[in-house]
Amino acid sequence: MIKLRHILLIGCTLLLSGLLSGCHFAILDPKGIIAASEKKLFIESILLMLIVVVPVVIMSFVIPWHYRANNTKATYTPHWAHSTLLEVIWWTIPCVIIVILSVWTWIYTHTLDPYRPLAEDKNTVMIEAIAMNWKWLFIYPAQHMATVNDMEIPVNKPVRLFISSDAPMNSLEIPRLAGQIYAMTGMQTQLNLMATSIGVYSGLSTNFSGDGFSGMTFKVGVVSQTDFDAWVKKAQQAPKQLTMAAYHQLTKPSENNPVEYFSNPERGLFSASVVKYMGPMPGMVLGYASTEQGRAEIRTAHEANGVSESKRVEQ
Repeated sequence: MIKLRHILLIGCTLLLSGLLSGCHFAILDPKGIIAASEKKLFIESILLMLIVVVPVVIMSFVIPWHYRANNTKATYTPHWAHSTLLEVIWWTIPCVIIVILSVWTWIYTHTLDPYRPLAEDKNTVMIEAIAMNWKWLFIYPAQHMATVNDMEIPVNKPVRLFISSDAPMNSLEIPRLAGQIYAMTGMQTQLNLMATSIGVYSGLSTNFSGDGFSGMTFKVGVVSQTDFDAWVKKAQQAPKQLTMAAYHQLTKPSENNPVEYFSNPERGLFSASVVKYMGPMPGMVLGYASTEQGRAEIRTAHEANGVSESKRVEQ
């Protein structure tokens, strides 16, 4: 009976090990500078904490063995209760570890701030991301195109995402490129990242938002600049245009939505999707329009249309 139980235990352990072999821990295989820094912090923190864990595990075996009943060489001191040296050791080491972790937390909190730009606006790819039920809309304002559930970015080039939601609260994450950031109605969050390796990576929502949540995923293609330009050109030729009417159609709930491409997204659509939950906000600009590059493009467009400077400020 005992042998059978041992055999079953070993068999279950091997089976579970086999199932776990198919798991992929994205944080341990980063393909972007932000994800690589997160991995470094993760490993350093574990190694630092093992300074306490490993000795405790070792002593949990050594002490019972040394002080077992039949070891006559072990010193028997039933009335021993205090050691200044031991007190200093097991209070000092944890305190030092906590101090080091606190310093790391301070440094990495600022270094990995998702709002922290990785380069100047003119050298950054700007993307406006809107969470919907149950899909992701990505608008490329500078490239004048948009996609649903598909994102492509050039390798080794900074990318800035302006993120919001036109549905229940969501959370955008691309595990192998950067951490997660929330998408909320009436609010704008940002995520700066830069991919360092060409490939296709998974993006997803990490905040449950209803029936179609499981299908709210997208692919991020990291390609060369040449391939990115070709992809943009192809998307710009899409027959569908992202007008306000088309946008309202997209906001309707749909599960496992296929990839779609749109040309000529309406200017200010991202700002409008945020502001509509906040009430009238005259002069408020968000997303790409709030960047130096976006302001310059808007100014050029107004000048081309003969809009005066005073009128432009009113708008």
